[in-house]
Amino acid sequence: MRGKFAGLWLRMASRNRHVLAVDLLLLAAAVYTGFALRLTLMVSPPYRGEMLRMAAVYPACVTFMLWLMGIYRVHWPQASVEEYARLTRAYVFGSALFLCVNLFSSFLRIPRTSLAITLFAGLIFIGAARASWRLAEFSVPPGDAPGARRKNAIIIGAGEAGAFIARDLQRRGSDLSTVGFIDDDPRKQGRAIAGLPVLGGDNELVRIAARKDVKVALIAIPSAGGAKVRKYLDALAGLSIDVRVLPSMRELAGGMIEAGRMRPVELQDLLRREPIHLDEAQIETAISGKRVLVTGAGGSIGSEICVQIAAHSPSELIALGHGEQSIYCLLAKLNESGVSIPCRPIIADIADARAVEDAFERHQPDLVFHAAAHKHVPLMEENPREALRVNALGTWTAADAAGRLGAERFVMISTDKAVHPSSVMGATKRIAERLLRNAQESHPGTRFIAVRFGNVLGSRGSVVPLFERQIARGGPVTVTHPDMRRYFMLIPEAVSLVLQAATMGCGGELYVLDMGEPVNIAEMAEMLIRLHGHEPHADIGIEFTGVRPGEKLFEELFYDPAHVDRTSHDKIFLSALNREKENLIRDVEGILGARLGDAALRDAIFSLARG
Repeated sequence: MRGKFAGLWLRMASRNRHVLAVDLLLLAAAVYTGFALRLTLMVSPPYRGEMLRMAAVYPACVTFMLWLMGIYRVHWPQASVEEYARLTRAYVFGSALFLCVNLFSSFLRIPRTSLAITLFAGLIFIGAARASWRLAEFSVPPGDAPGARRKNAIIIGAGEAGAFIARDLQRRGSDLSTVGFIDDDPRKQGRAIAGLPVLGGDNELVRIAARKDVKVALIAIPSAGGAKVRKYLDALAGLSIDVRVLPSMRELAGGMIEAGRMRPVELQDLLRREPIHLDEAQIETAISGKRVLVTGAGGSIGSEICVQIAAHSPSELIALGHGEQSIYCLLAKLNESGVSIPCRPIIADIADARAVEDAFERHQPDLVFHAAAHKHVPLMEENPREALRVNALGTWTAADAAGRLGAERFVMISTDKAVHPSSVMGATKRIAERLLRNAQESHPGTRFIAVRFGNVLGSRGSVVPLFERQIARGGPVTVTHPDMRRYFMLIPEAVSLVLQAATMGCGGELYVLDMGEPVNIAEMAEMLIRLHGHEPHADIGIEFTGVRPGEKLFEELFYDPAHVDRTSHDKIFLSALNREKENLIRDVEGILGARLGDAALRDAIFSLARG
């Protein structure tokens, strides 16, 4: 019965005319209260006429001012402190209007005590009505089927995000019944936040979850790194608890923190690191008002570069890619996100000197981000000529055009596979790094910069989508070797650091991103299987297939880790392009050598690389 009454009361709050009617009645009641407390409950006839006149004029003055100041557009069941402050301000103006009417009229003769009581009671009455609408929403049961049992939930993290989630669950109604918080802050333990108790710290999570029969755990810590999320997931693994997580700060940027944003834990949550702090003003200065050309714009990295660059107000974005479908998808994505800057698509092969020259001449880019490359190691082992043509010759073609036509900066995306390369792909990217150094010497007016990092999570053709397809089929998940390790970084994180690195240096720098600790691929496969609700080696098997041609068990980020400089950003390291002095041709000729089947192309590229 209480829930039905609360629902009826809430429906009244959803229509402005109903709220206005309630205000008129309550303000009239405030007038009666003022006279009754001053005189008697049965107001004597000499004052009854004054009371009725005031009950007509006073509510009219106040509700007119509330309407004028937009108070009737507020949805009071979800109102915040700011809305109540606006209500108070509007009420004060409405009362002032009534006092002016009273001062300059001869038909209102109100006892001063009654006037004071009325003004005070009026604010209390209309404020209490609005507060009751907010409280009534907590009493409305969720819209589940009759008799449905609500699942007990616990919120991990009693900070602002956790409090928002708790209030949102109470306000909106849900199939979850929140039993309390878990938080390590001793000042919060034993206290109540958003009406819920803080039950204990992380070390008590398992005990409390078992005692409270918790079925859902909500990790409401958007700044939590992957290690912390993994700790909670491992602790609750044996309790059959559905673990959900609030997206990272980057994903939440500009969005509301609410229960609807909670989602199942994904692999990226287990690998995410502490939020990266960028010099946004420096990046804005470098990009704002500039013409920016991105090669490989339809790829995983290139498309994210375009998205992040578009947020910094360039005068024009030129998206160059070889696949028309990927460029089409990029343009659709930018359009759907409301990007208003001019975006010029160019379909061209990066190694086609004439097409690249034409693109640079037509658009005269100030900044160039070179992300075009063939990246799949096994495929490039079978197609070495194409790898050399695109990764090496394509880099020289774009860099030379940028230098000759006066671009300010040219930023190339490189890879950890270029360090002591064992694959065709790595060897061609190593040559590309050397070619960039030669471009710097040939065109000193342009700043040529390379940014080297490892694998990015979720890129097209990467290992994670493959694992997910294999899990969906019921397994087995195929891993090349039990000791295989790789560096991983989230795509938005990598690109944001690329933009930061692009603002640094005077040209000729090789920046290397801090990739954190390398991840064991077999362990990653096990984590992914568990995230899909299965037990590795029992429900879904893991099969080791052997190291493929060109692969290494461990990747490296530096030729000489002992001689690496720090930069102004703690996640970006510096190794000058001319510092890594190993014999380039000896480093790659054993990999490429006679395999190319195109001696002329090989000799031309090697000649360029020698400078």
